[in-house]
Amino acid sequence: MTREGAASRSCAGAVVGCAAEGLWGECRPPGLDKSFWHAKIHFVAARDQISTNIQDYAKAVYALESRAGSAVSTNALAQRLGVTAGSVSGMVRKLADEGLLEHEPYRGVKLTAEGRRVALEVLRHHRLIELFLVEVLGMGWDRVHEEAEVLEHVISEELEQLIAARLGDPSIDPHGDPIPSVEFEIEERETVSLDELGIGASGRFVRVSDSNPAMLRYLAEHGITLGQRLEVVERQPFGGPVFVRVGELQLPLGGQLAKAMRIELDPRGSTSAAGAAGGGAAR
Repeated sequence: MTREGAASRSCAGAVVGCAAEGLWGECRPPGLDKSFWHAKIHFVAARDQISTNIQDYAKAVYALESRAGSAVSTNALAQRLGVTAGSVSGMVRKLADEGLLEHEPYRGVKLTAEGRRVALEVLRHHRLIELFLVEVLGMGWDRVHEEAEVLEHVISEELEQLIAARLGDPSIDPHGDPIPSVEFEIEERETVSLDELGIGASGRFVRVSDSNPAMLRYLAEHGITLGQRLEVVERQPFGGPVFVRVGELQLPLGGQLAKAMRIELDPRGSTSAAGAAGGGAAR
């Protein structure tokens, strides 16, 4: 890549592309100390693909296991990762051999203590990187997920520590997801999907899936941000839109977006959750 090509990359890409001192002046974000950029970023050619796959599988099992509260089927894992069931079976055996997974006959797989540590470590990298890209480099919250998906596998522990310190050891990322601590502990707050709320239910918007950039852009364009109070004022059945009031604004949110938004209920609104969504979609 030419010097000019590297200089024109996004600032997120600069975490990798501009690590060399020669390109620092062209890519360094204002106010970011030069010594920060010299933290090591490791690329391990021979084993990186294996390591990346192991981390991705551990992270996927953690997400599915946390959601279901039980063992994870190979079909569910294949669907989440976008691979075949055969590919999943092979990697599951590999992770089991590495002591990261345990198999429950007729139920699926669960992370071992070591597997959970691997998953939480890569989640910590991912979410710190997302917050760094938003807070320090000024990227939109709809752009950072894909960057973090790549960078989570290659940053060193030294750089992770510097990012965390630079951000003040944060506890949540830009999408409201909790950031595991350096001891790999994680605090999951109690929330409910907006899609599950009945008319009259209200609460604070505290978390949203980062998997669909278009949905994040829609929220940003309509001024809906984490921490705002939402109230359900109307909803259409069979997966139709949910109409919410945000301050003086009232707007519809499609069923897919409502499923992706997590709400911390007001005490009085808790009885209006789940069951009020006529013909609620299977989850």
